[in-house]
Amino acid sequence: MSVSIPAQLLALVSEHSTRPIPRGVRSLCEEILARHGSAVQAILFYGSCLRRNDESEGIVDLYVLLDRYRSGYRNLVLALANKALPPNVFYLELPSGEGLVRAKYAVLSLGDFKLGTSRRWFHSYLWARFAQPAVLAYGANDRIAAEVWHALAQAVLTFIGRVLPRISEQFTARDLWQQGLTLSYRTELRSERFDKLIHLYEAWEEYYERATRAAVGALPCRVEAIPGTAPSRYHAAILASTRSLSRLAWALRSLQGKVLSVLRLVKGLFTFQGGPDYIAWKIERHSGIKVELTARQRRFPLLALWQVVWRLYRSGAFR
Repeated sequence: MSVSIPAQLLALVSEHSTRPIPRGVRSLCEEILARHGSAVQAILFYGSCLRRNDESEGIVDLYVLLDRYRSGYRNLVLALANKALPPNVFYLELPSGEGLVRAKYAVLSLGDFKLGTSRRWFHSYLWARFAQPAVLAYGANDRIAAEVWHALAQAVLTFIGRVLPRISEQFTARDLWQQGLTLSYRTELRSERFDKLIHLYEAWEEYYERATRAAVGALPCRVEAIPGTAPSRYHAAILASTRSLSRLAWALRSLQGKVLSVLRLVKGLFTFQGGPDYIAWKIERHSGIKVELTARQRRFPLLALWQVVWRLYRSGAFR
């Protein structure tokens, strides 16, 4: 059943997504438009560089939304790979002042983005990412911008609805979002420390407080604000059977996510410029395991990948 988006939540999402973007990010968007042409419907800027409001350090995270996969590529194989196991991920770097601005951008169709942020989508890969703040760095027109804002607001509702059964009956926005971020990170090949997850919340604390307040009336369970509490506390009436099903669902998401993460790593070896070195960097960043690649492994990266997967398993990255 379709649930209408609360006006306050939609206003909050659009307010945050129209924040100014750094010059380097604008240059990256222009290059992406040159690469993929009129197929690009929207570009979203999110992640650590957005939180710092600085593109000069690290790698800018972008999501590129296409009208159709085939129209965004000259290469049919890339289009088919993108449709079969979205998203495709690419690396991009451009001169910026005396240095470089670097980005990795994921490519997805607008239709798949809207589906992946909705309650119809089981895994948290998209709705957990985009329940967090994002900036609409490019929108083809006002209609597309409105569709993206709606999807971002829907991601918030999906995230909160899926996390509520995993927290206590009485909770704060901090309890909700920190537990939700922890659960969603565990569904991928990530082993970020708890203090980093705390930072993810604190970087946008006001946003999460306002999003929670705006969303409570549109959730699949009854949630009420407790009067006279500061910070605001809420009470959720959730059946014990719903909580049991939620524990099972998150366990399945974790298993599904680990498998999909490995498959995306395999695909990234072939679709990502400098694929083996990028995958090694990504594994070290998210799991803490340093992977030293030999010349032979760079030539035959699939042979090395399964050794890395085994090391990840032994280290507990799949738990």
